[in-house]
Amino acid sequence: MKIFINDKPLKLIQYESRNYTEGYDSVVQAAEEITSKKLVGHVIVVNASTLQLERVLRLMEVKKLKKLKAITFSVTDYETYKDFLKDQYKVIKASGGVVRKGEKILMIYRLKKWDLPKGKLKKGEDSLKGAKREVEEECNIRVDVREKICSTWHTYTRKEKRILKKTDWYLMNCTDDSNMRPQLEEFIEDVKWLKKDEALKNLKNSYASIEEVMNQYFLTESLSPLNTKLG
Repeated sequence: MKIFINDKPLKLIQYESRNYTEGYDSVVQAAEEITSKKLVGHVIVVNASTLQLERVLRLMEVKKLKKLKAITFSVTDYETYKDFLKDQYKVIKASGGVVRKGEKILMIYRLKKWDLPKGKLKKGEDSLKGAKREVEEECNIRVDVREKICSTWHTYTRKEKRILKKTDWYLMNCTDDSNMRPQLEEFIEDVKWLKKDEALKNLKNSYASIEEVMNQYFLTESLSPLNTKLG
């Protein structure tokens, strides 16, 4: 499981006795006290405790940690730690899409960042149907939903409550953009079709979770035929 906290990835992996420390800039051992000074570059916490996980969550939320690139926790009971991590937040489900038209990709400009159309699911709403609804509402287009690309997790705080949002992302083809326009009430300023190099450039002013979705999309694009469709 990987979640983005203040745009920095925190990852859980199953602990094994083999060496996991290769390729990391900093290694923290079990029960070792974690301070912000140790969070530099790519960090791994080996055989981590829940106290260490709680400590890092707090540090990532209250400090900028400019030198931290990513942190990985190797844990002895992956499912238990995954549930523990989720229990620290109120979990919200959302869906969105990577929409393509020929060789171009649709991106939206919202709150001074380039983003992909997405939104919170209604109570009891199916993830795929919610993705279609949100994309069509935010961009005023019509889409054909194809395969799922991936899911992302990111956190934020609202009214002093810690929120963990899970977003399912789907590949979509645009079927009608004749009335395309941004949904202003959702603070979307612009909607644009972009070539691959333009989209990659805009990711420099986006979110780490969106960059991950786009990377997964380009991988999916190279592996999936255009006529692949969900039933």
